Amino acid sequence: MRKLLFAFGMLLVLIAGLAGGYGYGRWFGQKADSAAAEKGMHNGRKVLYWQSGMHPWVKRDEPGFCPICKMPLIPIYADDPRPPGAKDLSATAAGKVLYYTDPEDASYKADVPGLNPQTGNGLVPVYENSPTAMLPGTVQVSPDKQRLIGVSFAKPTYTEGHETVRASGNVVLDERRVSRVNPKVSGWIDKVLVDFTGDLVKQGQPLLTIYSPELLAGQREYLLALQAAETLAGSSVNAVASSQRTMLEAARRRLELLDLSAEAIATLERTREPRKYITVYAPAAGFVMERNAFPGQRVSPETSLYLLADLSRVWVMAQVFEYQAPSIRPGQAVSLHFPYDESRILSGRVAYIQPGLDPSTRTLQVRVEAPNLGMRLRPGMYLDVLFTQHQGRLLTVPATAVLDTGRRQTVFVHRGNGYMEPRDIRVGRRVDDRVEVLEGITVEDEIVVAGNFLIDSESQIQTGPRGLDGDTKPAAAPGKPAGDAMSGHQH
Repeated sequence: MRKLLFAFGMLLVLIAGLAGGYGYGRWFGQKADSAAAEKGMHNGRKVLYWQSGMHPWVKRDEPGFCPICKMPLIPIYADDPRPPGAKDLSATAAGKVLYYTDPEDASYKADVPGLNPQTGNGLVPVYENSPTAMLPGTVQVSPDKQRLIGVSFAKPTYTEGHETVRASGNVVLDERRVSRVNPKVSGWIDKVLVDFTGDLVKQGQPLLTIYSPELLAGQREYLLALQAAETLAGSSVNAVASSQRTMLEAARRRLELLDLSAEAIATLERTREPRKYITVYAPAAGFVMERNAFPGQRVSPETSLYLLADLSRVWVMAQVFEYQAPSIRPGQAVSLHFPYDESRILSGRVAYIQPGLDPSTRTLQVRVEAPNLGMRLRPGMYLDVLFTQHQGRLLTVPATAVLDTGRRQTVFVHRGNGYMEPRDIRVGRRVDDRVEVLEGITVEDEIVVAGNFLIDSESQIQTGPRGLDGDTKPAAAPGKPAGDAMSGHQH
């Protein structure tokens, strides 16, 4: 009987234990835990917040499940053994909250936390550095992969900008310093005193002598008028004397128009013998660029005997492409470089810009005036002409950082934690090995300046090929680690 009672008692204890364990989680134990949770306690420890283990930026004030990965939230206790003053690493990585969104409907956004009235889902924060806040095409590159492909970073900087336009030019004569020598009488050349091209002559230097029957007749007329004026000088009739003086002045004027000098006319008056030959003098100093005078040659007023050019100043005609024309202005300083000797640099200044383009080369003729010290610039020479214009402070990036497809320019911005975000920019002028950025990034952004071609390849794999219009096709969500394309393996 005792054994039966003992067995019955043990059965009652076992039933009571099972009932207590089963009811603790369903009747009274849940209330106790809920009350403890409401008081911020769990397992006897104070809870700061509940956090997702897979998505550390997801935090809650009470237990629950991660809306992204559906895993239970993990309590973060106040007495966690962290160093004094240590910051929440997940918050540091995530950055500030940009907005709140539905984890199942990314199109729904709100400025404050709450619920999506359409789905009933709780809103989750989207942080500044989270992949969901970045542009499509963002890829993540681990530090090992960055070293493998040679990724390096730099920030945009302000540069003292100057635009340099390089054009080819050739040296020509200054048209205002060119003189042509033509006789004013018909006749035959007797002697040629300057007899080779390239000779340097001075102003007033004798060039040649000409026998001219026309000039000989003019001298004889002048002598007759002179003799008549002297004979009638004592006439009592004033009208006769005045008329003869007028005829004498007309004859003298005709000799002067035929280029007979005042000295020659004075000699004619003194000797009363007409000169058989007339001397032609240089009207200006310069080099003989052309010579068409030979002994015994018949000449007339339309015959060009010499072409004289003053080369103390010359023109350099530069051919500038039409897209470079806005960078050229009159009065702009110019440097002239010899193609065969870069150490020889001369200076000049833009004097005139031709109004029309050359239809065969589509270039604009720019006239540069330059002093010709030491006769280093000779007509026909080719030069490199550099037009430099100061542009002030410009925000620039290394040219290697810009991926240029012709219709769009892109840089990759480092958003932290290895995330590389493609950013379209608008570029301006080229400054040596840097490019001006007009919009798209700021001086605070850190951009990729080396290794961006491989990053762009992975980005295009995710987003689809970029069309010529600059659009991208929908593809995988941003933030996928860039390991496959860069390591050469595909899954």
